[in-house]
Amino acid sequence: MSKQQSNADSIDYGTFQATLDRSNRLEQDLESRPDDFRVLTGDRPTGRLHIGHLFGSIQNRVRLQNLGVPLFVVVADYQVLTDRDTADNIAENIYQLTIDYVSAGIDPDNGKTFIFPHSYVPELNQLLLPFLTLVTNAELDRNPTVKEEIQASGQKRINAGMYTYPVHQAADILFCKGNVVPVGKDQLPHLELTRTIARRFNDRFAPQAPVFPEPQALLSKAPLILGLDGGQKMSKSRSNAIMLSASEDETAKLIRAAKTDVDRNITYDPENRPEVSNLLLLVSLCTNREPHDIAAQIGDGGAGKLKALLTECLNEYLRPLRSRRRELEGDRSYIRDILLRGIEQAQNEARTTLEEVRRAMGMLI
Repeated sequence: MSKQQSNADSIDYGTFQATLDRSNRLEQDLESRPDDFRVLTGDRPTGRLHIGHLFGSIQNRVRLQNLGVPLFVVVADYQVLTDRDTADNIAENIYQLTIDYVSAGIDPDNGKTFIFPHSYVPELNQLLLPFLTLVTNAELDRNPTVKEEIQASGQKRINAGMYTYPVHQAADILFCKGNVVPVGKDQLPHLELTRTIARRFNDRFAPQAPVFPEPQALLSKAPLILGLDGGQKMSKSRSNAIMLSASEDETAKLIRAAKTDVDRNITYDPENRPEVSNLLLLVSLCTNREPHDIAAQIGDGGAGKLKALLTECLNEYLRPLRSRRRELEGDRSYIRDILLRGIEQAQNEARTTLEEVRRAMGMLI
């Protein structure tokens, strides 16, 4: 293979600006033609969700759902095995994740929204094998997001699933012909790998009648929510998060312990005052007011006044969600029914896609 051919066949991660431009056009199309799209999104079931998830991704999923876009929400339980020590709690975490979804407005009763764990859809997972033949070890090894995940996991022995889970994510997206994936900038390499797999499959096996779409990135406009330590992204594993399931008293206690700084005059300056600015941002998200205006209102009232305001606003904002959550906690049969209905729909979609794949590959008997 010539160097020119090699470059042409390699994964092209493109420019961020080009991706952003496509995402902006996609936003307009989603509003005007929601039925032309299918959104695939989801999370690993590593525990209950926190307010970073709510403001960072869940609210956007609810927005897309309410536009009328079909929404497939995958609970990526197999992927937990790659880098998390939570295997003993996966089933319970699936329940808690689903409760958080529904409490926050995901509506699995609308006929267009489906929540399912991918381990219950064997046809989906069968796509992993042909997809693995379409990428090289070197391409998987170069994936920048995989490198970051390996570093973050702190593991000394890296299992093969860590390297191949971006291909599994491609199966999650493509089994239902997902053509829109809401992502942050850090997840773009994974999505580009999915686009590459779809393109290579179509070119190799179905050049006249492509089987898979090349999904587009819908870039998140949500701001980065820092943890209460103010130094890094909110995460339950870092013990710097406020869980959606926390009580109002627990929320108040966590906010009182949040890191700020010594300057009593409150200003919104994310670069130089990240801890204070993060708390102002959370107030802003709860009240739909500008962070600078909130800072001006507090003035020299200091961190105590800021924390008191955030406690009041956040607890009020989360009160309906938490009330709904308590109801769902007491109705486990309904949560199980949601998952079973999602699994049934996902299995039907995956069987149809796998039959198309077998036909394209000359394996249909």
